[in-house]
Amino acid sequence: MIMESPLDPAYARYRKVVPAGEYWIHVLRQGETLRILDLEGNQAADTLFFNADDPAEHYSAPDTIREQGNLYLTTGTVLMSDLCRPMLTIAADTVGRHDTLGGACATESNTVRYALEKKCMHACRDSFVLAVIDNDQYGLTKRDIAHNINFFMNVPVTPDGGLDFADGLSAPGKYVELVAEMNVIALISNCPQLNNPCNAYNPTPVEVLIWGAGP
Repeated sequence: MIMESPLDPAYARYRKVVPAGEYWIHVLRQGETLRILDLEGNQAADTLFFNADDPAEHYSAPDTIREQGNLYLTTGTVLMSDLCRPMLTIAADTVGRHDTLGGACATESNTVRYALEKKCMHACRDSFVLAVIDNDQYGLTKRDIAHNINFFMNVPVTPDGGLDFADGLSAPGKYVELVAEMNVIALISNCPQLNNPCNAYNPTPVEVLIWGAGP
């Protein structure tokens, strides 16, 4: 569901542009709001969430899909953990649909989906692994990399039950906004994928903004 946010970027306590192919990791405190802004349109922001107080608890696609009764994420969706506890709620969304089925691109999936010579190309799983190695203060390892959300990515389910990596639904200036229901580690890989049309074969930057809890 399309819904604009009342929050003014001028009052955000934190702003950072994340170039295509790079990662971003940050702790959100309960009640804080995170906006992921698609600066140039049709970029895919692969995102993981962990309980900041116990990183073994993480975002769960199956629990989220089951509890909301919908394959796609949008305004009103409550993102559930693998312990079936609310982690974040999507409070605003100007795109209308986000994917949580397609997973993160990896060197292995590049090979399977595209061609053997694509294996050496950078992928989101590489960014996730690099992030946890570079930031050991969060208590994460590569074994903690689990289900992710592909914000701004369009992956419709086909009539025969397959997945179609289709043209994106986003555009410059579109965003999704989430309110933390617990202390959360947010980890974004701003996707470097060059082999499918989700980003028009042209990875671009996103911006992240954070507002503090309360009015």
